[in-house]
Amino acid sequence: MTSAKSARRPHHWRRDLIELAALFTAVAVADAIANLIGHQPDGPYLLVASAVALVATAAFHTWWARKHSHAPPPAEGDSDPGPAASVGEPATAAAGGGVSGAEERTLWRMRTTVRDAPGSLATLCLALAGLRVDILTLQTHPLSDGTVDEFLLRAPASLQARQLTTAVSAAGGSATWIERADAHDLVDTPTRVLSLATRTALDAAELPLALRQLLGRCTIHSLPAVSVTGRPTGESTPVEGVLEDTVMRLRDPSGGVISVERPYLPFTPTEFARARALVELDARLGPRVPRGEDVLTLPEGNEITVRRADRGDLVAARAMHDRCSQRTLGLRYHGPVADADRYLDHLLSPRFGRTLTVQTASGKLVALGHLLWDGDETEVALLVEDEWQRRGIGSELLRRLVVLAGEAGCDSVYAVTQARNTGMVAAMRGLELPLDYQIEEGTLVITARLGGSDGCSAEKRLSGEQPVRPTDAPAERSRR
Repeated sequence: MTSAKSARRPHHWRRDLIELAALFTAVAVADAIANLIGHQPDGPYLLVASAVALVATAAFHTWWARKHSHAPPPAEGDSDPGPAASVGEPATAAAGGGVSGAEERTLWRMRTTVRDAPGSLATLCLALAGLRVDILTLQTHPLSDGTVDEFLLRAPASLQARQLTTAVSAAGGSATWIERADAHDLVDTPTRVLSLATRTALDAAELPLALRQLLGRCTIHSLPAVSVTGRPTGESTPVEGVLEDTVMRLRDPSGGVISVERPYLPFTPTEFARARALVELDARLGPRVPRGEDVLTLPEGNEITVRRADRGDLVAARAMHDRCSQRTLGLRYHGPVADADRYLDHLLSPRFGRTLTVQTASGKLVALGHLLWDGDETEVALLVEDEWQRRGIGSELLRRLVVLAGEAGCDSVYAVTQARNTGMVAAMRGLELPLDYQIEEGTLVITARLGGSDGCSAEKRLSGEQPVRPTDAPAERSRR
């Protein structure tokens, strides 16, 4: 590019004088040569032959230059420039085989192990290029005897997973694993890790969810050091944690062990280090729960406050248990009600889920709603004091818990109850989400799928975007 200043710079008069002198010199030399050759017997023939030779040489040079020059990249809709253009993000148009604007593409997440040798990754990339597959992102996980490469790929929709894995295996990849990806996977790894660290720093309940999103499909169990009955469970692990192929065990800062299992794919030392860093961050920050509360007005005019609960509410929760009837406690805990207080310390721990509490204007706790992480599944449970039942409190708590589950990326939630617990059944039906019912040994399990049939997520359905009938939930005003 030429700057505007240099573009406006006038030509110097000395340059014009030199060019004119060169022209006169060339004319004089040409005239002298023509006179010297032209006065010979065969002079005219020599001049004509020289002219023809010059024209032929110029024509050959022009043809050769056009044939071997580096052509510019073809525009969208031009012919396919070749397999090599399919490697990397800049070759998106080329990877479409000349119809990139019309061909449907699919995102894949793929992980494979290659030899730690020069050229092994290049061979793999060429194999993907031959299938017109774009490599959007690449992460490497060094091992002692090789390297695990993790790709985010954009491939033609007609390309099957088996074809992709076959080509990767032929290029030297082993232990290949592949699954469909979506737009959320387009976020680069440093940004995703920082986002998970931020969420963990703000809320201790986010640690299990952050680990699951960091490591992909895996099952996370929080194993307490002390059982519900107060006996030691014997669960412990070294401070640095333990990595055993498809299982990693990390010391829980609140006591016990966090066990992460992924049967289909071994963990790499890089993933183990990232997970341990998140756990260390949680340990340094200590117990924490976001402070915020919403004030709701019940149909009869009473005001209640909904907020997050933690172990600091243990005394108030036990007092509520004492005011609840045996029937209410039996419907909630499905077991001996005499042991109900023992569950509270577990339920109020942010490590095992999230708990919402409802308080009256006088500060008395009258309801608890639990969202509990259960491996790959999520359970919801409600307990409303007898005197405050059938006022819409349970429905409001359940709606908020389902929204929290949607924000955490859960696909469904389930409630374990009994058929005679009409309040819980009605609250689940009031979500207006697809429900599945299953009877197991006299116990009713109701599962709500958070992705609606019309594509509307539970978070949008229940976050207040739709009008709420006064009989379904109390009126609300926020106080942060």
